[in-house]
Amino acid sequence: MRKEKERGFSLIELLLVVVIIGVVAALAVPAYQRATKAAENGAVFSTLRVIASTQVTFFSQNSRFGRLAEINQVVGNGLGVNTPDRMIRGTFLFEMTPVVPTDAELKSEYVITATRNIPGEPMIQYELTQTGEIKQIRP
Repeated sequence: MRKEKERGFSLIELLLVVVIIGVVAALAVPAYQRATKAAENGAVFSTLRVIASTQVTFFSQNSRFGRLAEINQVVGNGLGVNTPDRMIRGTFLFEMTPVVPTDAELKSEYVITATRNIPGEPMIQYELTQTGEIKQIRP
């Protein structure tokens, strides 16, 4: 005999809630991943713009463009973490071409690439030159 004031959820109701949560999660996780990548790309563009403007100032004071470690030092080491010849910010690796440019090479030009290379995902690469133009190289 059933009690009239019996409380609780039926198995069907619980399964329905679990299915709804699963569908919402299946839609939300890819959207979150896309938003995270878009934010990273925006941060890299911002970093490259700061590097370009700092290079102009560095050139006017030193008659040559700066290496990554020098530029990072000028902005209070806020661009990323320096390794001997490269700089890391988030999932991007910044490096100059050539990796260790001479003072003579830096008197006229520089090339800085920002590369995101995560296994299983397409490589993303941006390039900044002394013109201040940022180009997407890959994909």
